[in-house]
Amino acid sequence: MTVQTPLASCNVFLDLLAREAAPVEFEEPVASARAAGAAPETLAQLEAAKLAALRVSAGMRRQARREAELTALFDLAGDLAGLRDLDAVLEAIVRRARRLLNADIAYVTLNDDERGETRMRMTDGSISAAFRRLRIPLGDGLGGLVAQTAMPYSTDHYLRDPQFRHHAFIDAAVTEEALVAILGVPMRVGSRVIGVLYAANRTERPFAPEQAVLLGSLAAHAALAIDNARLLAETRAAVEELNAVNGRLRARGAAIERAAQAHDRMTALVVKGGDAGDVAAVVTEVLGGTLYVLDAAGRCLVASGDPVPLAEDELPAVTGATHPRGGTTRHADLRITPISTPSEVLGTLALRTEAELDDADRRILERAALVTALLMLLRRSPAEAEARVRGELLDDLLDGRAGGTACGRTDDRPGGRADGGADGGVDGAAALEARIHRVGLERNVPYVVLSARCASPRHRGRAAFWAASYAAAAHGLAAARGEEVVLLLPGDVPGETARRVAKELGAALAAPVTVGAAGPVRELSGVPAAHREARRCADTLLALDRMDDGADARELGFVGLLISAHRDARGFLEATLGPVLDYDARRGTSLVRTLETYFGSRCALSRTAERLHVHINTVHQRLHRVSRLLGEDWQEPERALEIQLALRLHRLRS
Repeated sequence: MTVQTPLASCNVFLDLLAREAAPVEFEEPVASARAAGAAPETLAQLEAAKLAALRVSAGMRRQARREAELTALFDLAGDLAGLRDLDAVLEAIVRRARRLLNADIAYVTLNDDERGETRMRMTDGSISAAFRRLRIPLGDGLGGLVAQTAMPYSTDHYLRDPQFRHHAFIDAAVTEEALVAILGVPMRVGSRVIGVLYAANRTERPFAPEQAVLLGSLAAHAALAIDNARLLAETRAAVEELNAVNGRLRARGAAIERAAQAHDRMTALVVKGGDAGDVAAVVTEVLGGTLYVLDAAGRCLVASGDPVPLAEDELPAVTGATHPRGGTTRHADLRITPISTPSEVLGTLALRTEAELDDADRRILERAALVTALLMLLRRSPAEAEARVRGELLDDLLDGRAGGTACGRTDDRPGGRADGGADGGVDGAAALEARIHRVGLERNVPYVVLSARCASPRHRGRAAFWAASYAAAAHGLAAARGEEVVLLLPGDVPGETARRVAKELGAALAAPVTVGAAGPVRELSGVPAAHREARRCADTLLALDRMDDGADARELGFVGLLISAHRDARGFLEATLGPVLDYDARRGTSLVRTLETYFGSRCALSRTAERLHVHINTVHQRLHRVSRLLGEDWQEPERALEIQLALRLHRLRS
């Protein structure tokens, strides 16, 4: 066998180095020379050449690995530079760290100084959900040691390492993840540690120092990328907030401009003599929806927009006084604003809209209420003047000062004549006719006189205003006199008119109103007497606790007979016993006598039959006829009393 020379053997090692042979291949030239029986000197030279070649090979491998690591770091830096999302940055870091260190798992934790903890932020290779959810108090665990010292730390066996503080929940999560060897390096921005980058193995496979250096390089890149991502996120948030603020400012400016234009248009309406309908049109044009303008009595004066009538259950909320004056309240899809002055509420604006109103929109609605109040006051002045004229005329009629003999009184002027002559009565009558004509009062129709009483004195002012408007619309008169409001209205059914006024005025005031009535009167001279009777009716209703009601003397039965100025006994008889009296007159029967005997016998049928000398069945038949004529309730205590009084009055008149 040919023995290679040392030079040839060296060439063999060079060939092995050139083709980056595995370390085991470097043993073959030495083994071949030994087998060929080479001299000891040659074997020593070959062994020395082998060792030198192995050192060169190891250096070449280290250099290649370092180049690969540097290339990986360069690639990572490029990847991180193109990432803007923090999660994407962290995912790239842990994936690259796990691959470069050939670790079973890589993960990163970030510090939360406000909460005083560090939490798991991203993992690669994890199999435990509890491990991925870890939140660790600052300073605890291996990561706490790395963060405190700002130095890398590696452990061959985490659970047995006493160099850091253990917690049962941390150790349980590490056990569930089956981690053994762990390497952690700090991620620093300047002098501040923002987190820790880890690589870990599930066996006792310790990490070499160069691996710690490599992971530290990754951590340095990661810290910069994380800080940049945070800064970018904060910048984006600041830009978004700035854009939102700018948007709000623009919207605010537009709303203020819109409100200013609406205010100018509504103010111009006052100068041009507009009305509540014009104001409502401006509001619905600007805010949309439907605007209702209601007066103090709750009557809808204007509905602008797409008018859908207010429901009955909405009226209490709209007309109620629960909302603060000058403010806007909400009821379902209605925005309610009072039309008010410092001393009274004139009405209400109600805007029906599903859109939300901002402060500027609410100010538009409230400015509309203010302008509407001003327009109402401007129109109220002539109305109040007319109401004053009407009230003064009614006062004069009630007190007999209307002039001339039309009221049955003498002329109050100096030199007036008591006989109604040309010097006094004729002129007074002419003046009265002129005043009546001026207010539109008709002389050839019947009138009823009403005396309205409010439950509370604070309602009398509003009641007087309502009565003046109501009377003017009905071509009548109204005046406030002390505790009552007096109305003179066309009509010939006093009780029905009284109940209608009690109901409508009570609804407008949201308080009970009692109304006494008298009439009808066909001559104005009868107004004072009718007024006195109406007052007595109102007093009687109040004494009977019939609040929120109205009636005339005829409807009050025998009480009405007592308080009536005319003492209309015939009317009381006709109202109480008329059908029975008529039946007896037409048929020649004795129903009236039967009734007298029946009540005189204490309503005993047998005793009544004995006194009338008839069979008890006859009494029963007569009383059945009475029931058909007077109604089945004629024996009720109240009606029975009135019937007995009517029977007594009939006997006295006969």
